[in-house]
Amino acid sequence: MRRQIDTYIESLIEPERFEFYRNLCSFSDREIVPKLLSWERERCLIDDAAIKAMADFGLFGLTVEESFGGAGGQMLDLILMGFALGYHSHSVAITPGAAVSLGIKPLQLAGTKKQKAAHLYDLATGKRMFIFGLSEPGRGSDAANPQVTAKRINNGWCINGEKCWITNAKWASHTIVHALTNPDGRRAHRSTCFIVPMNHPNICYREIEGKQAWRQSSTGSIFFDNVEVSEDAMLGELNEGFKVMVSTLNGGRLFISALALASLAYALDATRRYAQERTQFNNRLIGRFQRVQDVLIDMDIALEQGVIWLINAVKQYDAGIMCRETAAKLKIECSQRASVLLPAAMEICGGMGCIDEFGLARHRDDLFVARVGEGSNFALRDLVVRPLIPEVPHFEQ
Repeated sequence: MRRQIDTYIESLIEPERFEFYRNLCSFSDREIVPKLLSWERERCLIDDAAIKAMADFGLFGLTVEESFGGAGGQMLDLILMGFALGYHSHSVAITPGAAVSLGIKPLQLAGTKKQKAAHLYDLATGKRMFIFGLSEPGRGSDAANPQVTAKRINNGWCINGEKCWITNAKWASHTIVHALTNPDGRRAHRSTCFIVPMNHPNICYREIEGKQAWRQSSTGSIFFDNVEVSEDAMLGELNEGFKVMVSTLNGGRLFISALALASLAYALDATRRYAQERTQFNNRLIGRFQRVQDVLIDMDIALEQGVIWLINAVKQYDAGIMCRETAAKLKIECSQRASVLLPAAMEICGGMGCIDEFGLARHRDDLFVARVGEGSNFALRDLVVRPLIPEVPHFEQ
């Protein structure tokens, strides 16, 4: 059965891009789906063979310039990857997704020619992987005020503190650390970003255990104990780390929106398939019942609206004209709408809805991260409302 989301995607993008998307769907069906259930039941992360297969397909270099060995694609191509891989698993999609949108993007935005030359070739081929050290135990949505510090020393900087909830931590070669460098500075001018190798002797990484969402994705805590780096490690301008962070998160929120819509797309297809096979009450297909049809219609409307809105916003992003409130609105709406509709889809499918092989429970759980990742929806609402009521004073973090 053709994926319903394909109908909406195909009408909005060029034929060659749609072919790329369909090839990615086939890649996922071939390389990922046969392994997914065993990964879940054995409670293990994505295996190295799958990561290599994604690297060989060119996913880690999707938006890297061709001059650095990448495919030269845009955010739209990354979103299509989110649709294709996220259809079955957020954990799989976020591995190259975060590596590109959170790892490579800051380097592209703020890196020097020397930094780009040193890293982009290996990042594009998957030989290296950058992660973004943003969240902290005491700082989630208040990311503008990091507790991790970087203090000047004779030959550079000394970094101390802990970052947590870091996607792809297990596989990272380097982390981009968002650290406090000017405690007395004005808001949004207190922090700086640094590129730090994960093999530094004073860095300790620990995988976070017991996750009930994105189970096959690596999520770690990183501890910095007097980690000394040179001046060349600075990414972007001094005390302008907030600018690097915000610019990076805009793209990340668009990718999270794509994952939420991918979950909704999977749920719609699984439920409409079930509604055309399952019989009840004198051998009648349950798809004949109005309650079932209502849920299918709601899912389809939300999916079509979300895809159209997201792809239009991504085209604005690639053109450099998207405001950051748009990315926040998209993440809020797509993740929230999908989260409401997933349990309804599971109820239609009855007991099958909670079986791991059926897939709906996986998406229900993964959507929790879509609501809190890249800035929680609660916190993002404050960002979205400010332009609507500019005369009302807002609390400054």
